Amino acid sequence: MLFGCEKSDSKEDERDELSEIDKDKMKTFNSQLNGALVGEMKNWEEHWAVDLGDFGADDFKLVMTDTIDPMEMPERNPILKSDPLYPYQLPQPNGNGTMDIFSYKIEAQDGLDQPYLNPDSEVVWYRKDGMKERLLFMGPSGMFEEGKWLNGNEFLVLGYFQEEVGYRPMAWIVDVESHQLWQFQLNKVSDSYLPNSYLDAKIKQVELP
Repeated sequence: MLFGCEKSDSKEDERDELSEIDKDKMKTFNSQLNGALVGEMKNWEEHWAVDLGDFGADDFKLVMTDTIDPMEMPERNPILKSDPLYPYQLPQPNGNGTMDIFSYKIEAQDGLDQPYLNPDSEVVWYRKDGMKERLLFMGPSGMFEEGKWLNGNEFLVLGYFQEEVGYRPMAWIVDVESHQLWQFQLNKVSDSYLPNSYLDAKIKQVELP
């Protein structure tokens, strides 16, 4: 479901050490996510709360820690000021390019008669040095809906997985320096969530089908 991740720390003593790291990360995550959900990402929480009721960081649990093997290639950011998705680019706090979570999902370039949604999603970092890193990729069974730089190294992504029982909100933290990935899932599932509803509400410059 997620692209470019490989498991690590197979020895038992390494797993024990990782467990302590994960406990510390969970504490940090609770503070980071709670801050985001009452701040810049409040709209995302309120959107999902219509189906699930109110929730916070304490309702998420850590389900996976991996090391990312990112795809890297020379490519400058094609989303320029004239692009309708330009306002949704997420600049790196120290000026090292931007993070993009929408342009792969939403095809809205000049020359298209009608914008449309791709079935897949990706999280891409266009670095200042002209390199593109694909950090996360997800197929049609889920979507990346929101993103935020927590600091110069860590990027938070919110979205969902579609399971047999319904749609489950998810959160990912990617450390772009160490290429560590932490994946969290909410303890609630919606069986009535409309898959494109958050993007329909957020992306105002593009009229989605």
